[in-house]
Amino acid sequence: MKLVSRKGCGLLVLGVIVALGLFLLVNRDTIQRMFLGGVKVYETQAPDIPADLPRPAILVFSKTNGFRHEEAIPAANDLFARLAQENGWGIYTTENGAAFSPEILARFDAVVFNNVSGDVFTPDQREAFKSFIENGGGFVGFHGSGGDNEYAWTWYVDELIGAQFIGHPMDPQFQQATLRVEDKNHPATATLPDEWTREEEWYSFAASPRAKGYNVLLTLDEATYQPEGLMGQDLAMGADHPMVWWHCQGQGRAFFSALGHKAEYYAEAGNVALLLGATRWALRLEGEGCDPAPTNGTNGEGE
Repeated sequence: MKLVSRKGCGLLVLGVIVALGLFLLVNRDTIQRMFLGGVKVYETQAPDIPADLPRPAILVFSKTNGFRHEEAIPAANDLFARLAQENGWGIYTTENGAAFSPEILARFDAVVFNNVSGDVFTPDQREAFKSFIENGGGFVGFHGSGGDNEYAWTWYVDELIGAQFIGHPMDPQFQQATLRVEDKNHPATATLPDEWTREEEWYSFAASPRAKGYNVLLTLDEATYQPEGLMGQDLAMGADHPMVWWHCQGQGRAFFSALGHKAEYYAEAGNVALLLGATRWALRLEGEGCDPAPTNGTNGEGE
């Protein structure tokens, strides 16, 4: 066996140190987001919203102070831009938390959380958002918005989302599994098949929100995939493993889908139909629930 010289070992160690240093330099933001409690960036200067924004209007928000879905976020933004154009909605897309003021939110009928992660709001911004929803605004959140978002804000996790994320499979991370539609009366699920087999990074939660009276639309058949997380973590929830649900938050309409990790999922016909129906429902253009409707906005189509 040929031994490595002392000089060779020194060069090898130096190379490893240099490589590690370059990795940390290039990926410092990702490392901070994932392992050091997230970044703490809070905007205070509000963006300029177009004066002629038509109604109904959606505010699409994709700020990340935690893990960032680098590919999914622009894909979802593109999808909602297309849906807004096709349906005549006003739309404004931003990662500026200062958009969450009473004055700006009053110009919108629903907020879409596109893989938002981490602690993204100041106390005043939190209060403006909470008031908007509970006084009749709509909310559509998906995937990372319920997986790595505002853990310190009890209202967001326990009430608006309604369930605490605990993990997803890691071996493999992405698996095909079967979803079962429990309610086809909702606009988000009206066109879906009774059983829907697809690939995803399948989320698990500490408990089903069904026990709190939330309305579960899609559940995951755990017999069709391996619910095992990092280092063998048991992620099984049993027969009631919800993936999509809705509820009334005050007078507001709140919808959450755990689907949507990969960019290509936002071109998937079933997921597009799900998000379109969810947004129409949140805008009060279709479906029932969470009345009375607000009187200070124009939620009607074409107004």
